[in-house]
Amino acid sequence: MQAIQIAQHGGPEVLELKTVNRPVFDPSSPEHCGQVLVKTEAIGVNFIDTYMRSGLYPFKVPGIPGQESSGVVVAVGDAVSGLCVGDRVAGMGPAQYAQYVVLEQTKACKLPNAITCEQGAAALLQGMTALSLVRLTYRVEPGDWVLVHAGAGGTGGLLVQLCHHFGAKVIATVSTPAKAAIAKAHGADHVIQYTMADTEQEVKRLTQGNGVQVVYDGVGKATFMASIAAAAQNGRVVVFGNTSGKVDPIDVMCLTPKNLTLARPSLFGYIAEPSKFADLSLNVFLLMSQGHLCVTVGKTYPLADAAQAHRDLQSGKTTGKLLLIP
Repeated sequence: MQAIQIAQHGGPEVLELKTVNRPVFDPSSPEHCGQVLVKTEAIGVNFIDTYMRSGLYPFKVPGIPGQESSGVVVAVGDAVSGLCVGDRVAGMGPAQYAQYVVLEQTKACKLPNAITCEQGAAALLQGMTALSLVRLTYRVEPGDWVLVHAGAGGTGGLLVQLCHHFGAKVIATVSTPAKAAIAKAHGADHVIQYTMADTEQEVKRLTQGNGVQVVYDGVGKATFMASIAAAAQNGRVVVFGNTSGKVDPIDVMCLTPKNLTLARPSLFGYIAEPSKFADLSLNVFLLMSQGHLCVTVGKTYPLADAAQAHRDLQSGKTTGKLLLIP
């Protein structure tokens, strides 16, 4: 089969298309009895992939990157229930940039008929991330003021939609007028083009000087101090990404004047228990089926063009989800 491999940590150029052995799958073996073998139809490209490629997050080389995909089940372990050969699934696991992947049953979700494989791969990781942030990290309630950085991006756009759905007043930051239009279409009540206006001052103006109950910051280093400044008294600052780099070490006393809570959650911490993965994934696809959550595929690439997908993702110029098509 064809797969993308990383021989050493580095930039996008280390992503190379290779011919490798298709996974050996023995349904009765202890290793595979609780797993399924999937022929992939779409593979999600996420910032966490770039962190692992660069070495910012642990990743053993040589290896196949990738965290999520969707496709058709071609083999089922003997202990698996609820999934059959021919089912369309979306799942999470290691080594997903490949034509065939092995998924734990506990990290695979059968796709509803109304959800395409492309939508499934586009929605799973970012959708569960966004839903966990607005229900588990901080429970967004009607009337809350919320600030979402990068509100036209993949996870940012989903956060804007979900916060709007749950009744919040949403402020989104974006870099361009085109992205402002996207954030508004997602349901943002106000959009700050941070290249033209000061985020802190605009948030204060919009909230009559009070600030927001929660900030969702997937940008990291470049926006962190603005996030602290934008939060209301007793507010919460949620940093969930590092697209501009890791947040610099801070003096926690900066949280004291406004009695702030700082959170740095990880989706993987929330879905360590199988029941949590099942609950979050089910609700993501339910919200999509009901029309409350729209996942936009920004661009698709052949598997061989994974390096270009990473370059585009890190450029800050993309909108929606990027997918690899094997």
